[in-house]
Amino acid sequence: MNPSGRKIFQTKPPDRGSFPLDHDGECKDFMITYMQCLKKNKNMNFNCRAESQAYLQCRMDRELMAKEDLAKLGFRSSAGTNAKQSSSNQRTSDNSK
Repeated sequence: MNPSGRKIFQTKPPDRGSFPLDHDGECKDFMITYMQCLKKNKNMNFNCRAESQAYLQCRMDRELMAKEDLAKLGFRSSAGTNAKQSSSNQRTSDNSK
């Protein structure tokens, strides 16, 4: 016990480690789309799974988080196709700017 009588709390790292923030806004459009979906659906994230998956895929594609099988993150493979297409479409539109 601490001499001052206060409890000392030990912190533990996040389960998946730390990841860099998106300072350059590389995935900002995906994040905004996801947040708008949550707002529209009263924070029912189940209704926004495709947007969530597209956002996570964007972060993995740009090395803003470790690559992980989307199935391990709770996504089905059929939804993965839609998210990858959305991610590809977003990258194409970003490159044309």
